[in-house]
Amino acid sequence: MSNLSTRYMGLELKNPLVVSSCGLTKTVQGVQQAAEAGAGAIVLKSLFEEQINAELDELTQQSQHSGHTETYDYLQGFGRSFGPREYLQLVSDAKAAVSVPIVASINCVTAERWTEYAAKLAAAGADGLELNIGFLPNDSAISGVVIEERYLKILSAVRNEVTLPVALKIGPYFSSLAHLAKQLGNDRMNGPTFTVGWCGPGENDKDVTWKGADALVLFNRFYRFDIDVDKRRPSGGNPYSTSEELHVSLRWISLLAGRVACDLAATTGVHDGRDMIKQLLAGASVVQVCSTLYRNGLGQIGLILDQLEEWMQVHGYESTEDFRGQLSQVRSDDPGDYERLQYIKALVGIE
Repeated sequence: MSNLSTRYMGLELKNPLVVSSCGLTKTVQGVQQAAEAGAGAIVLKSLFEEQINAELDELTQQSQHSGHTETYDYLQGFGRSFGPREYLQLVSDAKAAVSVPIVASINCVTAERWTEYAAKLAAAGADGLELNIGFLPNDSAISGVVIEERYLKILSAVRNEVTLPVALKIGPYFSSLAHLAKQLGNDRMNGPTFTVGWCGPGENDKDVTWKGADALVLFNRFYRFDIDVDKRRPSGGNPYSTSEELHVSLRWISLLAGRVACDLAATTGVHDGRDMIKQLLAGASVVQVCSTLYRNGLGQIGLILDQLEEWMQVHGYESTEDFRGQLSQVRSDDPGDYERLQYIKALVGIE
């Protein structure tokens, strides 16, 4: 039997397949089913910053004691505890129910309120944290530099709150992704420097001690925007990915592997064993799966792992470490091909 054990974010996994944050991981039963199906680790469904803030604001608005500061402060404190209460219980119960690592997830847009929840999640027993910074940079007054600073500040604020390993899930839409990825990495000796600037609504500008991520999750798949021409209103596109979407993360993992001081997790477009093998060859430490589980059921986990093992046996690999990153740019004899591939039409037969 092949050795599929993998180290990710400093955690020991029995294999490199991770169930990503989704509706399948929002209950203890779902977590148990994913673990029984063979997952190496499980990311719980995200706790949303907006949800927490909305509950907090609703409690405050319901109070008729706005003039009494003690009552107001009490409600503020109660709201911050009440918002994630069920999620904290999920973390605790999931950790008790399965033996695989449990990673809590926070979907956030600022570093103002929610960093304290990261510490609570750690106390609840989470093995790691995945930060999903999900905001749409649609304000033309905010530059790309400021947006990148926002990512750095949120990450650093959480790292100053917890000692757990932290992964950062980002999208591909940055003007210099390689530069940002290097800054976000866990290189203590050559960490980024950034000026103090706007970070989020209601936040005060301040210096932040920098600490990097233990892993980058590439890439966040934002919900597709569409328009219903009959009803003449915005509508949601297909929520599930396809294997055709694999190529964006595959390219960037092959370019970043060995060049950033953190692990790389591949997500979006991983649907079968071949997709997983490609990402591991490119340099991914793990792959995260979601859409294929909705389409094919949790049994797909075992199928993907079987396909991985079969391929390893055919090619004579005893462990995933024997070939991980073998096809990354940094290990290539002709690294320029990774950058100009789109221009070499003969390779793909397209005129």
